[in-house]
This record gives sequence, C-alpha cells and structure tokens, in this order.
Amino acid sequence: MIEDKNQQSTQLSDLGEFALIEHLTKNFKIKHKSTIKGIGDDAAVLEVKNNKIVVTTDLLVEGVHFDLSYMPLKHLGYKAVIVNLSDVFAMNAMATQITVSIAVSNRFPLEALEDLYAGIDTAANIYNVDVIGGDTTSSTKGLLISVTAIGEVENNDEVYRNGAKPNDLLVVSGDLGAAYMGLQVLEREKEVYKVNPNNQPDLEPYSYIIERQLKPEARKDIVKLLSDMNLKPSSMIDISDGLSSEIIHICKQSKVGCDLYEEKIPLDPQVISTCEEFNIDSTTVALNGGEDYELLFTISQEDYPKIKANPNFSIIGHIKEESAGIHLITRAETKIPIKAQGWKNFNA
Repeated sequence: MIEDKNQQSTQLSDLGEFALIEHLTKNFKIKHKSTIKGIGDDAAVLEVKNNKIVVTTDLLVEGVHFDLSYMPLKHLGYKAVIVNLSDVFAMNAMATQITVSIAVSNRFPLEALEDLYAGIDTAANIYNVDVIGGDTTSSTKGLLISVTAIGEVENNDEVYRNGAKPNDLLVVSGDLGAAYMGLQVLEREKEVYKVNPNNQPDLEPYSYIIERQLKPEARKDIVKLLSDMNLKPSSMIDISDGLSSEIIHICKQSKVGCDLYEEKIPLDPQVISTCEEFNIDSTTVALNGGEDYELLFTISQEDYPKIKANPNFSIIGHIKEESAGIHLITRAETKIPIKAQGWKNFNA
C-alpha cells in the first residue's frame, strides 16, 4: 500500500484527548433499545430483560497482530470489530454493543485515526452494533486497539464449548486456510517491495485470500441460519487460531475424543493453488493457519437431515469417547494425533 504523502496531516496534540474522542465518535448512531446511554458519560448504560448477556474482548497490537505496511487503517478498524463479533456469534448470541479503546503514538496524524474509525463505523453499521464507549491514550510506539463486544442471547439458547457428546457430528461453516495464505502473499510482496519500491504487484489472482486476511467477515448469518433451521449446536467455537486448536478446545472442555477427516476439510480452489505455488501442504494450512473466523460446532446425529444438503456447512468429523483421543484421518486412511500448532502470541 503506497501512502499518499500529500494528504492533510493534523497532529493529535492539536486536539487533546477529549476533543479527539468527541471528533472520532461523533458519527456513531444508537440502533438498539437496550442501549440506554452510549458515549458521553462516565459509563454506558444498558437494559436487558429476560436475555443472557455475553461479553468478550480482544487486544490487537501493531507488529504482533497486524502490519501497517500492507494493512490499510480502514480495514484494520473493520477487522478489529469483526474478531470480537465472531466470539459473540460463537456463543450463539447476537452482538449488540462494542467499546473501542486505542493507544496511539504521535507518528499517527488525526487523518489516520479518522480512517481507522471509519472502518469501525462501517463494521458497526453492517453488523448492527452500537459503539457505546472506549478510551484513547498515548503509546510510546505503534498502535494498540482493544475492542470489547457485548451480545444478547435468549435464555437456554447459549452454546458453550463443553457440550459435545460422543457420536455427535463435527461441522464447520465456509472454507479454511484462506486468511493464512493471503498473509503469505502479502508478506512476499512486502519483501519484493523492499527490494524494488517501483514494483507494482499483481494481486488479482489472490483477491479472495487477501480479502480474507485484510477484511474478514464474522458469521452472523450462520447464527441466524441455525435459528431458522431450529438447530442448536451441542458445542461451538470460532476458528481464530486454526482448526486443530479449536477442535482440541472443544474436546478438552467436553471431555471427548474426535476423528477429523482430511478429505472433508473445505478448501477454496484459490487456497489450493496458492499452497501449491508456495509449496505448502493445504491440510497443514487449514489445521494451523487461523484467522478464518468460521464457526466450528457439533450437532447430534438426529439433526443431520437439517444440514446435509446445505452448502454453508461441511461435516468434517465425528465425536468419540475421550479414551479414543483426537485424530486426523488422512486421505490414505492413517490416523495421526492432532496437536495444537495454531498461531502463538508468545514466542520463546
């Protein structure tokens, strides 16, 4: 992404914290009856009757979770919201409110933060959530974004990770591995750019996987679809760290085992072709890549007829007794223990 060097640049010190918050949040509109008071007081006020509330939070750190050399700030604002909404939908809940806090260094002008908040506003509008508060503070280096998401779910409709039972089917929405391969393409082009800044990459062949990395979507539609089908999963989790890690989370919390079938893992053709280009095994990418933000869930076998012909879902395995362990059944029909190799924050 080539920066426009001629754009207007307003120093954050020209505004001060309170004026900055007011400036960045002035366009946020309230959409939910449960939001009694949003931005503008010591705390937000919510009112919810007869429903359960779910709350989740995520912290994104420059240089760890994102690279601004190829991540536009508007996309970053959008993605920061999405990663939190995905956790709400993984509880079978509907997201209603978010708070957004940032720590920012003085190398960012006001216009950069306007782009960031434009992305936040776009996500809030598309996913119908209210932005009800947050904080801004200075950072000695780089940018940090913390988003907290709040959701509502009717009593007894919430779904946890610990409800999977032996003989349940393991189901996933969408396809896997695209976000990781999009990241590989962006990292490669970044290295090319360092060597030759005049080089303009042709990213058209990678449009799907790059969008899955830079502008992912959370699967609100799947939660609604499950409701319309009168289908409540026995357990559910979102795929943020890679399929292997999420399967292990469900199995450990549910005290069950699992057989995952390699041939059933859904892969987009662009993922397969890019894996071949990079000489990376596509199954390894699906298992360990992460950032797909699809929903992984289990259902009882009695519910199989409800989803068997639905193109949104792939049945990729089945749940077994805990003593059977957690295995990948390869295309060659060999059994390999599944280990969590997903993306790790803390490198030794």
